[in-house]
Amino acid sequence: RSLLFYLIFFTTLIFVSIVIILASFMFSVKKCQMIASFWIVNILKVLKHICGIDWAVDGIDNIPNKPFVIMANHQGPWESLFLQTLALPTSSIIKKEILFIPFFGWAISRLKPIPINRKEKHSSMKKVISIGSKRIKDGYAVLIFPEGTRRNAEDGIGRFGNGGSMLAVNECVPVVPICHNSGVYWKNHSLKKVAGKISIVIGPPINGANAKEITKKAQLWISQTYKKIN
Repeated sequence: RSLLFYLIFFTTLIFVSIVIILASFMFSVKKCQMIASFWIVNILKVLKHICGIDWAVDGIDNIPNKPFVIMANHQGPWESLFLQTLALPTSSIIKKEILFIPFFGWAISRLKPIPINRKEKHSSMKKVISIGSKRIKDGYAVLIFPEGTRRNAEDGIGRFGNGGSMLAVNECVPVVPICHNSGVYWKNHSLKKVAGKISIVIGPPINGANAKEITKKAQLWISQTYKKIN
């Protein structure tokens, strides 16, 4: 079942990537992201039907109707896809290496992400804040995984960086914390899929003038919520 899903996943990924690349020369980034979002929702439905992985979202009303920063825990590919569908347009913080992947990376580059070098933490934070500020001014939500890297579901929530909170404070926008347990079902670095229902909980927006305090509140809320959904 997992192999069948991946066959459909990668075949349609190449197709939608080509569509997005071509569309980017004629349409706005938001419309191109709508194409990507349509593919994401439908490929996750395929995942549900083939591998039995469903999902449920709680707190959707906490999504603001203005630019904001999404801070979520990071476990694998599932949330990297799904969280981009919650607000359009969204600019995601990604590893710069992704942009070099044929078709997929080329398409991502047309959707206005913020590519960073994770090995250069100081310059990466400056880039997140400078480019993120431009994105927010242009009406984007900014998606960041403050743990910095994927964690196994059984390892819980890791330490958060302050980049997302600093961006939010500088631009006077809220941070929306999001907690999920997708790694229980779509395991990182594994072909195996486990049938079940992923829980996604969207928390109340966090406002403030102190980046460290915002980070602390977001991490605490996500950690407490993660214990509840597992």
